[in-house]
Amino acid sequence: MIKLHGFAVSNYFNMVKLALLEKGVDFEINTVHGSQDEAFLAISPRGKVPVLETDKGFLNETNVILEYIEETQSGKALLPSDPYERGYVRALTKEIELYIELPARSCYMEVFFGGKVDDAVKEKAKADLLAGVATLKRHAKFAPYVAGSEMTIADLMFLFSIDLASAVAGKLFGIDLLADLPEAKALLAELAKNPNVQQVEADKNAEMAAFIAAAKARK
Repeated sequence: MIKLHGFAVSNYFNMVKLALLEKGVDFEINTVHGSQDEAFLAISPRGKVPVLETDKGFLNETNVILEYIEETQSGKALLPSDPYERGYVRALTKEIELYIELPARSCYMEVFFGGKVDDAVKEKAKADLLAGVATLKRHAKFAPYVAGSEMTIADLMFLFSIDLASAVAGKLFGIDLLADLPEAKALLAELAKNPNVQQVEADKNAEMAAFIAAAKARK
């Protein structure tokens, strides 16, 4: 059986977890945090989560894991069958990660863990986030999902990136990141009704307080 290594507060872990749930795949979870311990580096060369354990070995990097799941598991398709449409979904997924998730991540320490981020980093994050959402507005369909009428891996990246990015934009910059993108707000509301999304969210909330306390203790 597939085993997913990671922890419920990690947004990238949750992307993979939701994909498995949506496809109806049987899997086990091994709760573990990323580290530079030799034992963990043996399964995750950069020491990050998530890691997918298969009968042939371990896979890391969320995008790669999502593609592997799509190629090897039956159930609900999270990528279109048409090659062009698959490319479109992949492009949207990458754009959300590069231009929204990663800029927001540079400010997590200040927003969530009581630390301080350099002003230059924050200014760059602000500009990048605004440009990232503008990119999403131009490229996504929101009909009602990011890439069209069906849920895809782009929605997984969107769901578990835009909430954190919105928190960064609101708390640091006083900006409603989705003010000019009501379709995105509507999609978030629709996804919140999904039972699998609700399960992932409940599992995350159950671990959140302890995770934040531990992170603050380490800073």
